[in-house]
Amino acid sequence: MKYSATIRHRLSWGLALLWLMAATVASVGQEKKDLSEASLEDLMNIRVTSVSRTERMLSQTPSAVFVITAEDIRQSGATNIAEALRIVPGVNVARINANTWAISVRGFNGRFADELLVMVDGRPVYTPTFGGVFWDQLDLPLEDIDRIEVIRGPGGSVWGANAVNGVISIMTKKAAQTHGGMVVASGGTLDQGLGTAQYGGRLGKNTDYRVYIKYFNQGNMPGFTLPSGADAWRVLRGGFRTDSSLSTKDTLTVQGDAYGGNEGVPTSILSSVTSPAPQNADTQVDLSGGFLQSIWNHVYSDRSATTLQMSFTRYKRLDALGEDRNIFNVDFQHHFAWGARQDTVWGASYRYTESDSRGSLLFSLNPASLDTHEASAFFQDEIALLPERLYLTVGAKLEQDHYTGLNLMPSARVVWSPSRVHTIWAAVSHAVRTPSAVDTSARINFGGFPGPGGTPALAALVGNPHFGDEGLNAYEMGYRTTVLDHLSLDFAAYYNTYSSEQTTEPAAPFFEATPPPPHLVFPSTFQNLMHGESHGFEVAANWRINDRWTLSPGYAFEQIHMHTSSTSQDTQSAFGNENNSPTHSAQLRSTLSLRKGLIWDASAYFVDSLAAGGVPSYTRVDTGLRWQWTEALSLSLVGQNLLRDRHLEFIDDTGSARSTLIKRSAYVKVAWNF
Repeated sequence: MKYSATIRHRLSWGLALLWLMAATVASVGQEKKDLSEASLEDLMNIRVTSVSRTERMLSQTPSAVFVITAEDIRQSGATNIAEALRIVPGVNVARINANTWAISVRGFNGRFADELLVMVDGRPVYTPTFGGVFWDQLDLPLEDIDRIEVIRGPGGSVWGANAVNGVISIMTKKAAQTHGGMVVASGGTLDQGLGTAQYGGRLGKNTDYRVYIKYFNQGNMPGFTLPSGADAWRVLRGGFRTDSSLSTKDTLTVQGDAYGGNEGVPTSILSSVTSPAPQNADTQVDLSGGFLQSIWNHVYSDRSATTLQMSFTRYKRLDALGEDRNIFNVDFQHHFAWGARQDTVWGASYRYTESDSRGSLLFSLNPASLDTHEASAFFQDEIALLPERLYLTVGAKLEQDHYTGLNLMPSARVVWSPSRVHTIWAAVSHAVRTPSAVDTSARINFGGFPGPGGTPALAALVGNPHFGDEGLNAYEMGYRTTVLDHLSLDFAAYYNTYSSEQTTEPAAPFFEATPPPPHLVFPSTFQNLMHGESHGFEVAANWRINDRWTLSPGYAFEQIHMHTSSTSQDTQSAFGNENNSPTHSAQLRSTLSLRKGLIWDASAYFVDSLAAGGVPSYTRVDTGLRWQWTEALSLSLVGQNLLRDRHLEFIDDTGSARSTLIKRSAYVKVAWNF
């Protein structure tokens, strides 16, 4: 790719800030820093569970996996989960406004990226209404996150529908890891106030617990033409977790939280059927919800164990749709060793959801209330063809969906370790994205116009109750290695083919009398008339220059080509899917121990331009100083988006959220553990 002079200039400033540390290193001593104690081999052998539902060493996992550790989150300076995901090559993180993000893996980005499955401690947070994730509802205390496992590529054979292009699994710390008290307070130009208070300990001899309360208040981003984009938000949240040893073979985790708040939503409203178009509006949306979850683990022997997980999730959003949704999940799995060379896991799950929406003239669902039932079962077998060297994993999930019936999602994966420091893997998978309530039941009115003979007419989008599944066939390969105990490399490449993707097509006009005045409706609706392919690769490295300085570069490349069928009249969807994610993106993160207790973190992110929405490329630089004053007390000063005062990251083509400009910001944070 040939970068323009402007792009090269911005990128060079970001890289220069990081490489400036090379001169600093020469002036400091060689005292070893605590956070660098782990060797690269230790980091490559982090245990991951999201690929196969069983623990595997990262270095021997047949999938493109990136693990964000608790230390990575601290180094990033991120104040929420969405921003922390920027460090992963192949993950597209674009902030739409202060409280809304578009996040996807391997393309097809949007506010509701419906081909990405996100879970918290195994509990899905994918919303069946829109297909995707409300990232503003995932405001967990970052200090309680143990790790985030990011799978780039399909996970349908173990996690089911909608795990198409990726899976993000957020895992929180056990209560035993958070004994004692913690108080965190921060404030700045954008994150104007954030506070977390937490305490953990023991109940009797067999139970560990923690309870927390968190509040934050974030200010407005700038608008395109006005000083304020009216997108500030504030939320109060409280939660708990207990981990109990019921016996020598049984453990029980119970956790939950509840939250309430409000956020500014720069969106659109339609005042009447005859209004020519929706008008921009700055509204305040009330948010509330929470969850309750239990996880029971039973160990039969060192070769067999079961897990039973149940959760109830509720949320309420008083926006244009005004939805209340309750979700009940049950998930069971049994893991056992079968003979000397086979490791098997199987399970079943059930989901019940109920929703109720009030709707508006602009946006509503028909029916406004709906209950759904979904069930699934999966089986996976890992076979040691050559113990400690060559493994084959085959599996499939059979899932019954409310809208489309049964789906089978198989996969086959092979991993070969010719030596202790080299791993090669390959995989072939099939996954599906099932319809959301919006796909099948939405009614979105765009505006009125004079119809034939002066009869009022209304342009609208109407959901298609016969909208079908979208399919993916994925072919992947990867390579991991550790070089001289100082440098680790992780490379993954893929070729994906997509079928029955969503298009928007004209439908037959009809007449309706309400809402008045009586009018004609000229509708469009969803069809499955697009197909295509994508290919690309990602590379991540971790280079420990010495005991004080670590660099972590990453790069991702992707090309998407979509085509509509000969019967389609949609001229926009193929272009949007091809151009709503960057072709090139890169990260460079650095951590340097300046002296005992003082750490300098810096990150530079380059994101290519997006033709969809006309979003220019940008380079973002974040940097921060952390001072561990005592073992219990630390102070941080962080600057974000330092290269430019403001920039655009994404245009939401659905109109559900109006974009604002992402501004330069800074904050100070104090953390006290006791």
